[in-house]
Amino acid sequence: MTQAPKRNRIDAPRLVAYDVLRAVSSDDAYANLVLPTLLRERELDGRDAAFATELTYGTLRWQGLYDEILSTLVSRSLDDLDPGILEILRMGTHQILSMRVPEHAAVSSSVDLARTVMTAGPSAMVNAVLRKVTARDLEQWADEVLIGVDDPLTQRCIRWSHPRWIVSAFYDSLGGDLVALDALLAQDNVPAPVTLVARPTRSTPDDLKELGAEPGRWSPLAAVMGSGDPGDFEAVRRGDVGVQDEGSQLVTLALTSVAVEAAQPEQWLDLCAGPGGKAALLAGLADERGAHVVANELHEHRAQLIRQVLRNGIGDHTVVVGDGTAGEWESASFDRVLVDAPCSGLGALRRRPEARWRRSAQDVAGLTKLQRQLLTSALDAVKPGGVVAYVTCSPHLAETLLVVTDVVKRRDDVTVLDAREQLPMVDQLGPGPYVQLWPHIHGTDAMFLALIRRNAR
Repeated sequence: MTQAPKRNRIDAPRLVAYDVLRAVSSDDAYANLVLPTLLRERELDGRDAAFATELTYGTLRWQGLYDEILSTLVSRSLDDLDPGILEILRMGTHQILSMRVPEHAAVSSSVDLARTVMTAGPSAMVNAVLRKVTARDLEQWADEVLIGVDDPLTQRCIRWSHPRWIVSAFYDSLGGDLVALDALLAQDNVPAPVTLVARPTRSTPDDLKELGAEPGRWSPLAAVMGSGDPGDFEAVRRGDVGVQDEGSQLVTLALTSVAVEAAQPEQWLDLCAGPGGKAALLAGLADERGAHVVANELHEHRAQLIRQVLRNGIGDHTVVVGDGTAGEWESASFDRVLVDAPCSGLGALRRRPEARWRRSAQDVAGLTKLQRQLLTSALDAVKPGGVVAYVTCSPHLAETLLVVTDVVKRRDDVTVLDAREQLPMVDQLGPGPYVQLWPHIHGTDAMFLALIRRNAR
């Protein structure tokens, strides 16, 4: 009779990382949702939590390069390995090549992990393979696996651990600039900082300073935490302060800064509002002006998240559940419309490293039809003289420039504005009229923004 594995043999941080990686690969789970839950359940904090976090996210980020290395050291295809053993090998490789873990500790702890989580652990193979990994450092291994690879994009796929289709898309978006491409891919492998937002009428930038955060680089409402868990602060738990990338703050601020001629109070629409970060910022800005926000969301469970994040605000805003491509509101009802369109999320790979391995080029093709439908719906919903902000957390041309160009050319009642004019505090925004933010230039997610005015009659 086979005995169940004894999971108490291995230290808790490595076991947490392993369990998250298995959930990501086997259950399509999201690391940013599973990891905090496991850290709380198993009561890990401080250095242990930091170790588990780096081991989890670092292994996910560098998975592509680590698999190239491991494929030279394992006698059979990695696809033929038990998935759990492959995760252990990746974790061990990350500890050896990219963390300050002594080599002997990385190897021995990986062997112990294999014995702990597998009913018949091939610990000898784990030991043999990882000892071979210790023969070179990360740069030497990268040089080794790149021998004979001549194509410049394939080289970067391997060196920076990104799938080929993403590297190609970034290359096109950067205008064929290989130096910029290297900088972007490198930045994707650096953990993003935790950025806070002071939601107007509910908190101020001075409140963020009291939390020990440093002012953001661009947004007047932003501050960056050096360390710690933002959930430890009552202002964050209450929703007065949010966790929000500066790029998301900037595109929201840009929409609300465009001049429009409108009767008071202005009516604003967040067309794809879940889970509510931009809606909360919009609501705060609306409260300052006496405007009213309608936050639309397709799914009830996400609409509930919006209600929760708005519940302590001073305004009486509306959350509705409906299909944004066919809104139940009257045509030409709103003065400002935000279309934060569902997208590939390629602009946030620093935060969600598993997305690079989970998404495919076919996913983008499926999303672009929806993006066009949503932008068309937004332009129908905005009043003459009003403004639509089309936003994606992706720099992929198929989701950004091509969507806007295709929708606009089919209409004679809209004008594309120069979005750069609404963000004078931000430099290096390119030739316009669109804004493309970049991790390697602006330190934000790669947010795209187009501002489109519906012509006055």
